[in-house]
Amino acid sequence: MRRWIAVLFAAALSLSVTTASAGSASAPHEEPSAGAITFDLLIVRPLGLVTTVAGAGLFVLSVPFSAIQGKSPLDAADTLVVKPAQFTFTRPLGESD
Repeated sequence: MRRWIAVLFAAALSLSVTTASAGSASAPHEEPSAGAITFDLLIVRPLGLVTTVAGAGLFVLSVPFSAIQGKSPLDAADTLVVKPAQFTFTRPLGESD
């Protein structure tokens, strides 16, 4: 069971990175197509939510290690929680920037 969770998590991360890099090649002033909006709503946003929740879990696990090392956990919070949450909740539908 844990292997399937790891495979799904890896797939979610790879898809979110792939769609983010694919969207940056298009012109920023173009309106997204209906297909792009639908794909974003049905596939990318739920994967972004899964990535945000998984990142929050990893962040909670990493805080004690950051404290032991004397480092601020804010960098980890930004990478694991804030950026995926912004990608999931604040960008317009169909855009991958």
